Amino acid sequence: MPLYDCMLLLKPLVTKESAAELVARVARRAYQRNGVVTDLKSFGKVQLGYGIRKLDGRHFQGQLMQMTMMVPPSFTKELHYLNKEDRLLRWLVVKHRDAVYGLEFINEDDGKYEMDSFRRNSSSVKDEDVDEYDDDDDDDDDEYELEQE
Repeated sequence: MPLYDCMLLLKPLVTKESAAELVARVARRAYQRNGVVTDLKSFGKVQLGYGIRKLDGRHFQGQLMQMTMMVPPSFTKELHYLNKEDRLLRWLVVKHRDAVYGLEFINEDDGKYEMDSFRRNSSSVKDEDVDEYDDDDDDDDDEYELEQE
């Protein structure tokens, strides 16, 4: 499942309990689709570059929250109910690019670096420890001459 960030910009006067209820509702929907919320960040009150007009007036501040979750790609289409949410000024879902997760994370190096630890350990071996029989260049054939009778 891909990794997504859901950015929620809430009205500045929304209580923490109300914001937590909204986030819990999105998280519950993700869990129903076999998704996982991996991170939740609150950036507090932020100043907006321009006013966002809603029925109750124009807002120049907002509470910014970020939910990071692993959900199926079809999940983003199910968030349309957030458009009717009166506590929200804006919301946005962004897919992570080049994110490695699941089995791809486990097998990401495909064994390329499997021998690196062995090479590092063998470089610390001193010349004295090298086996005397490793040298293939010497001809020891005369040691094994057959006795002829």
